[in-house]
Amino acid sequence: MMKQKPNFLRKVLPKLLYIVLAIALWHVLIVVFKVKEFVVPSPISVFKSLFSKELVAENTWWVHIQTTLVEIAVSFSLTALVGFFLALFISWSKMLRSIFMPVIAVLNSLPKIALAPLFLIWLGYGFTANVTIAIIVAFFPVVLNTIAGLNSVDEDLLDLIRYLNASKLQIFVKIRIPNSLPYIFSGLKVSATMTVVGVIVGEFVASSQGLGFLIKDSQAMMNTPPMFAALFLISAMGLGLFALIDFLERVLMPWNTEKTESAT
Repeated sequence: MMKQKPNFLRKVLPKLLYIVLAIALWHVLIVVFKVKEFVVPSPISVFKSLFSKELVAENTWWVHIQTTLVEIAVSFSLTALVGFFLALFISWSKMLRSIFMPVIAVLNSLPKIALAPLFLIWLGYGFTANVTIAIIVAFFPVVLNTIAGLNSVDEDLLDLIRYLNASKLQIFVKIRIPNSLPYIFSGLKVSATMTVVGVIVGEFVASSQGLGFLIKDSQAMMNTPPMFAALFLISAMGLGLFALIDFLERVLMPWNTEKTESAT
């Protein structure tokens, strides 16, 4: 237990130091080169836009933050659940794989962001359109990684399990799914960042609330401090979701994280 604290500090402190140095360098460059605020605001202006009472009231920060957070949470939850169970369905038999994998490949090759205006026509403005766009953007890493994990079991092990008269369901529950956990978490980590991107794209196109809408609205007025503040908040949400998945991976797969740490 005593070793964990210095380990944690050793990992976190350098990252915090980099952030502080980056903000300090940003401020120095703004002052030295006298960059105008509508081009790039100073860190002070950005933080003022977050905490100033007038600007908080004007931009209704909490409404936008809450909207984006809920959309990210719902989009990612649906992406993870539907993606996992669809991968199980596709991996159940070779026939299903041969039918659905070409469809998945075609859909994955489509430019998802270009589909956003279509969802606006089909679903209208608001929550449903934003969540749907985010799911379409973030869906495929979960499906493809889970399928890869489910199909990566050693054939000799499968032959042994079949020799012991294990049913197909038992093989999936006791062998294939545990074996696919590293792949699933890798897909979830990629999907987490893509979910945030999808939600923001949806708010650009089909919303009157959220941090994406706030960026678009501020850009129309060339009001850059709220834009930068919103970008920081979006980055924080993405990092928070990624950290949550990483934490769950460490809890559910401690043996895998110990291997990676010993390797590094």
